[in-house]
Amino acid sequence: MFYSITELNQSNQDAFVAALGSVFENTPSIAAQAWEQRPFADVNDLHQKMVAVVQKLSTADQLALICAHPDLGSRVKMAEASVKEQAGVGLDRLSPDEYERFQQLNHSYREKFGFPFIIAVKNHTRESILAAFEQRLLNAQSVELQQALAEIAAISRFRLLDLIG
Repeated sequence: MFYSITELNQSNQDAFVAALGSVFENTPSIAAQAWEQRPFADVNDLHQKMVAVVQKLSTADQLALICAHPDLGSRVKMAEASVKEQAGVGLDRLSPDEYERFQQLNHSYREKFGFPFIIAVKNHTRESILAAFEQRLLNAQSVELQQALAEIAAISRFRLLDLIG
């Protein structure tokens, strides 16, 4: 379903959260808090205000948001948007060797940082995702926390653009 900025600006909080609650993985509270900042000039203004909500979260709440995301290439139940995004780059059709490689990298990343590897897959191919995994495993935790939040901001932008006409 597509929404207009006008519709979203005029909606009550429940309708707004129903429409945009999935923009940030399993964290509809971000949409609920952003609703309070209406009216939005356009999708960019809405996105900026939603990202500002994320930036104001406590570190614990930011980690919870990051941990709400599924491992890449995993075969677990995940949000519909994640399923579509991962399928878009073929992560739902990995060969057994590719699947094993993703699982190893997911495990190594979680072991080091304590949260899943996040990347806006619409900007990537399987190969570039694997290269980013390898490179980002070298980062410090503070750097990866900020990188994960930046990737979540990019993911949320793609999701908003898919919802707002």
